[in-house]
Amino acid sequence: MGPGTASADATTDILECQDLHKSFGGVPVLKGVTLRLQAGTVTALAGENGAGKSTLMKIASGQYRADEGQVLVEGTPLSAGNMQVAHRLGVAIVPQELASIDDMTVYENLFVGKELRRAGLLDRRAMIRRAEEALAEFDVKIPPDVRMGSLSVGKRQIVEIVKASQTGARILLLDEPTSAISEREVEGLYHVVRRLRAQGVAMVYTTHKMEEIRALADRVVVLRDGNLVLDQAMTETSDDDIVTAMIGRELGTLFPEAGTPGDDTVLTVRGLQVVGASGPVDLSVRRGEILGLAGLVGAGRSELLEAVFGVRPSTAGHIEVSGRDVPRGKPARAIASGMAFVPEDRKHAGAVLGMTILDNASLPRLRAFSVGGWLRGRRRIDQIAAAMTSVRLRSRGLTQEVGTLSGGNQQKVVLARWLTGKVDVLLLDEPTRGVDVGARSEIYRIIADLAADGMGLFPDEGVGRG
Repeated sequence: MGPGTASADATTDILECQDLHKSFGGVPVLKGVTLRLQAGTVTALAGENGAGKSTLMKIASGQYRADEGQVLVEGTPLSAGNMQVAHRLGVAIVPQELASIDDMTVYENLFVGKELRRAGLLDRRAMIRRAEEALAEFDVKIPPDVRMGSLSVGKRQIVEIVKASQTGARILLLDEPTSAISEREVEGLYHVVRRLRAQGVAMVYTTHKMEEIRALADRVVVLRDGNLVLDQAMTETSDDDIVTAMIGRELGTLFPEAGTPGDDTVLTVRGLQVVGASGPVDLSVRRGEILGLAGLVGAGRSELLEAVFGVRPSTAGHIEVSGRDVPRGKPARAIASGMAFVPEDRKHAGAVLGMTILDNASLPRLRAFSVGGWLRGRRRIDQIAAAMTSVRLRSRGLTQEVGTLSGGNQQKVVLARWLTGKVDVLLLDEPTRGVDVGARSEIYRIIADLAADGMGLFPDEGVGRG
């Protein structure tokens, strides 16, 4: 059965979210959302970061309590904010941040909390056998006795989905399941999702990727600013309709026109040998140039950028910024030379989510913002406010915690905080990972604008020419 064609028994609403409202700190996140799921169908849930998708999923799975409205599972009201009742009713969620126990084996993860016993002792043989059967049902070739932490993110994602199916889940909520897995693993995930659909499971699949919506979804639902603005069968809607519903306007060109680079070289890398890499790297970036770095997951793109910036060790090589030598392995000297780095994982390496926008943006320039060990209040605020305005940050102000921003706006904070000082070279490690199509377009435009101002940019994503 292909996308756009529901299974033969998909005639009854298995889950219904009725007029859901939810606010946090007085800010409305959901504004009367009604959603119905049918057995044996995949519903793509799309929307910009901050549209309310995760909140809707958490209410439907019993994690959050709605301020108004209710959730029905085959007509039975779901107790507000009660995950145990949701599980008993057959509702399961696989979050973007996986909850697997990495130090336990695959079979132990599959049976955690419901271990098989014999004569009072753990029956490990039986659990391994059952785990093999469960994985084989989806044609998943993962040894059940390997440690979960040794698997790739994609395989751990599939194990979590298989685990949910083994608990009898009839409604499965998948929160951006391909956001951190390689393209080679995506087809394996697709296979598992299609198997579950054929078994009559109703699924919600959140994603920013249009190709995934087309490949899997029978129906697409779009949230914008907490409102449900589109609910249509995939056979009745176009990609343009979906994007326009997400951002509330015609997108236009996703990739802005890149200007002509200058003649001056701002970054020179010669013979850089990254620890663990196969061979040395030579490259150069001109002023105003966007040099794209491509490669499969595991090819060493992130490692190269980290070594250039100095946060990853290298054993040989020479680095120059604007003709000045930059010692290897010394990020402070790289920053002083005019180099900046936006890492791939903004939640763990890029930003401190519990800190405010102001404090996050101060981190790279603490010395410049301090006198005698004391932060200079007004100068710091003015410069950071100007930097955030330049990237069109959408927030409630500089005192808002970064963790409460949408993914796209978190990325803007991580990028803009470097713009309070002089930057000649900006290293960008997958700058649009996990952000929606509208925010992606804005980030590409920011990159193009920075290049037009004479900065050399070195991203490991296909956002430019080089």
